[in-house]
Parts: sequence; C-alpha cells; structure tokens
Amino acid sequence: MENGTYFYFMLFENLGHIRYAFFSLGFILYCAMTLFNAIIMLAIFLERTLHQPMYILISCLSVNSVFGTAGFFPRVLTDLLSDTHSISREACIIQSYVIFTYAANENTILMLMAFDRFVAISKPLQYHNIITPRFLTVLIIINVTYPMIYLGISAIFTTRLTLCGNKLFKVYCHNFEVVKLSCTNTAVNNVMGFFLLITTVIIPLSLIFYSYVKILIICQRSSAQFKSKAYQTCIPHIVVLLNFSFAIISEVTLSRVVTLQLPIWLSVLLSLQFLVIPPILNPLVYALNLPNIRKTIICLINGSR
Repeated sequence: MENGTYFYFMLFENLGHIRYAFFSLGFILYCAMTLFNAIIMLAIFLERTLHQPMYILISCLSVNSVFGTAGFFPRVLTDLLSDTHSISREACIIQSYVIFTYAANENTILMLMAFDRFVAISKPLQYHNIITPRFLTVLIIINVTYPMIYLGISAIFTTRLTLCGNKLFKVYCHNFEVVKLSCTNTAVNNVMGFFLLITTVIIPLSLIFYSYVKILIICQRSSAQFKSKAYQTCIPHIVVLLNFSFAIISEVTLSRVVTLQLPIWLSVLLSLQFLVIPPILNPLVYALNLPNIRKTIICLINGSR
C-alpha cells in the first residue's frame, strides 16, 4: 500500500438514522466541554487570587481538554454526517498525534498536581519557596514538550511503515491500530510505544499514588481542622485522577490485549472514555468543590448579567 493512501473508519458503516442522534449528542457534549473549560480558564485568568500553582495547574488541565477534544470531536461529527468515512494518512497521523499528546499531558499534569499538594501539606511553611513561579513554569514546559517531541518522533516512524490494509475499527485514528496494519517489522514502533506508556502512564501514576499515600499518612497524624482543609483541596484531584486513570487503563487494555473480546458498542464506549468524560467532568468537579473557583465563576456570571 502506498504512503499517500486513505484509511476507512469501519465503525461508521451502516449506522442508519441513529447517526443523527449520535451527532446531536456529540455536538452538545463538545459545546458543553468547550464552554465549561473556557469558564474555568477565564475565571483563573481574571481573578488574581487564583494565580497560585494549584489553580494554574487546573487551568492547564482545561487548556489540555480543549486541545484534545478539538482533535477528536470535529472529525467524528463530520464522519457521522458524511456518507464516506475516509481520512488521508497524513490527517490520520495528525489526529492520532493530537489525541495522544492530550492523553500524555493529562496524566503528567495530574502528577504535577499531586506533587503540588504533597509539598503544600507536608511542608506548608516552605511551600512558596519550593513551588516558585519559575519552578512551576519549568515543570509545565517539560510536561508539555516531552510528549509533543516524543510522539512527533513516533509519528515519523509510523509514516515510514509500509501498510497492507486500510481499515480502522475505531472512530478516531489510533497510532497503534495503524502500526498493526504494517507488513514490515514494527519492533521499533512497539518499543517506542512501550517506553511512552512507562514514562507518561506508569511512572506518573506510581508517583501520584506515592504522593497521596504520604498525604494520607500526614493527615492521620494531624488535627481535625488540618485534615478538613487538606481533604477539601485533595478530594477533587483524586476524583479527577481516578476517573482519568480508569479511562486510560481501559484504552490501553483495549489496544494492547488482542485476546480481549467485547461487544463492539462496549469497546467503543470504553475507548472513548478518556476523550469524553474527563473534559466535561474535570471543570464540574473543580467548580463545585473548590470554593474560590466557584465564587469567581458566580461573580463572572452575575457580572455578565
């Protein structure tokens, strides 16, 4: 198969009139995600008292959500209304790059948030000397650039593969699914994928788990007032973390465990969790559970009226 060929999304075939219902649901979800995350970003940007590491990292999550959903929703909504469900190889690689850069960034941002809470709770007096604006900026830049560069290199290796098929049983482009269509040796691609999995999923989750265990130990030895304040800031992060962890583990399992047999509808739902649930759940969790963000949003809404 030549490098300039097209891929075909087979799961869009034979949807009939139900595709219009899926389109309506997807369009509403996409608008809601964009609106909710934009409100969070605007509230943190406009309110000076929220220019603190924890809130800046929350805004980074919202920026990342807008980025990731922009790589998925416009394309899938177009496919739902179209009679042809093909995508060029170049466009497919770009979509896969955007989606998995989003996924990698999400996990590493959650790792930075866990580290921030760990320092704030374990060393409250030294917190502002440790998490300085410059240090936080460096961490965020590393967090963003590493997945972008690494996934960019991985995409270059994928474009060089000779393929013997063009049917994708996904509703979006997935780098590993493209690699599986190759007729040639894919050992390098598989090793790169495994290394990415370790550095952006396994290591961050391990560090997050360590941070929250240490936080829990510190809280058990502290006063009731200290516990209450610590839990108030940590619980929203933990809810977001558990949600994304389950979603990304489902996606990795579906992609890598070839012997797993599930109904198509369930497989699609599980594979879309990390693209659909976190972008709409995250802003709701933070808006409802963090008083400073909630108050700012209420002021913004009242001011607009």
